Amino acid sequence: MGRLVQNHSTHIEGLIKWLKKIAASNEIKTVTPASLSKTNGKGEKLVLKVTVKTNEGYKLLARKGKLVQEVFLVTSLDECEIMEIIEKTNPKSYRRKKGS
Repeated sequence: MGRLVQNHSTHIEGLIKWLKKIAASNEIKTVTPASLSKTNGKGEKLVLKVTVKTNEGYKLLARKGKLVQEVFLVTSLDECEIMEIIEKTNPKSYRRKKGS
C-alpha cells in the first residue's frame, strides 16, 4: 500500500479521493500530485492519463474543465498495469456498474 503526498493546497476537485484509491494498490509506492495549471480544453469529467515514464515510475495528467494537474507515481509496474488500476479505481466506472 502506497502513500499519498499532499504538497500543494490546491487540487482539481475529486482528484485526491481518486488518488487515495490508487495509492491503496500494493504495487504503488508513492502518489504525488504536482503543479496545477490552466488549459484551453473544457472536458467536464475528471480524466487521468499516463503520459511519460520517469526514472522511478510514471507521470500522469489529471484534467477537468480548464484545469490540468501533474501527478507522479513511484512504482515498478508497467504502463498497462497502471492503466488497469486507473480504470478500476475510476469513480465514473463505479457509478456505471451500480446502475447496471
